[in-house]
Amino acid sequence: MSHTEYAQPRHSLLLVDDEATNLQVLKTILASEYRLFFARDGERALTLAQQHHPDLILLDVMMPGLSGFDVCRALKRDAALAMIPVIFTTALADTLNETEGLEAGAVDYITKPVHAAVVRARVRTHLALAQTSLLRQTRLQTIEILGRAAEYKDNETGLHVIRMSRYSQLIARAAGWSEAESEDLLHSAPMHDVGKIGIPDAILRKPGALDAEEWAIMRQHPHMGAKIIGEHDAPMLRMAREVALYHHEKWDGSGYPQGRQGQDIPEAARIVAVADVFDALTSVRPYKPAWPVERAIDLLRQESGRHFEPRLVEHFLAHMPEITAIMQRWQEQPESDHPAAVNGDAAATLKGGA
Repeated sequence: MSHTEYAQPRHSLLLVDDEATNLQVLKTILASEYRLFFARDGERALTLAQQHHPDLILLDVMMPGLSGFDVCRALKRDAALAMIPVIFTTALADTLNETEGLEAGAVDYITKPVHAAVVRARVRTHLALAQTSLLRQTRLQTIEILGRAAEYKDNETGLHVIRMSRYSQLIARAAGWSEAESEDLLHSAPMHDVGKIGIPDAILRKPGALDAEEWAIMRQHPHMGAKIIGEHDAPMLRMAREVALYHHEKWDGSGYPQGRQGQDIPEAARIVAVADVFDALTSVRPYKPAWPVERAIDLLRQESGRHFEPRLVEHFLAHMPEITAIMQRWQEQPESDHPAAVNGDAAATLKGGA
């Protein structure tokens, strides 16, 4: 396959207007930069959107049959089309109509008669915003793949990293982090156990307690993870390295690898510790069955002030409806014949702490 097959094609636009003259004006403005499709009514617009999945839609409001508002709402109800940005082009310039358009799901509103410079600028802006959103989504998916590669060593579905990263984001928001900071943690948390790639399968998948030598090897995975991630200037990757290195530290100083205590543990790692342990407890592992949620909650409360920062435990427990929704959305397929946990003690139940 040649590199040209990966080249980004020209963006495609769907232009919708019941007046041929208006479509001709838009064609004159945009044809040199974009691949264009045309529709003169709402039904045809929806058909073309489903067939071609354009990168952006310029949509008239006042049309026979389905109005532009109707078309926009139909697009947003279709999961395959909902992310396509819609810009209304209309002679209806009053605030009520503009508000209705934005509430229907449009990203912008251009009044007629259109001006070429305005149309080009708005189209470029919203295509760039859509591309940025796609890049963020791709980054998260790539990071989750890396995290799941490590999790497949002792958790065959790899769904653990998806759940615990979303728990972490939820705790961060409750703790007062900004939306951008919380999103960085969402993207950092899946890499918390990437160091397990370097741990032998015989240890990770052992259906019982580890001996002293095996524990010594297991406890190397935070350093391995930090080394794999490396040192970077990007805030998200700096956070990911901290999380990988310190998420097995404990609030009372009894954790590893450095025995850090309290505020000396980075807050991102303290948050991930809560999310990681809860999800590990409530998930099936080769060495343990899944715990009931109530039992896992009891352990979080017991370990508050010892393993976990009390404030973060309270934030977590205050959002159990959201936690439950995450569990249900990314739940494991039921399995049977998993061995019982070694004993009721959390340290014995969770290899490597989680």
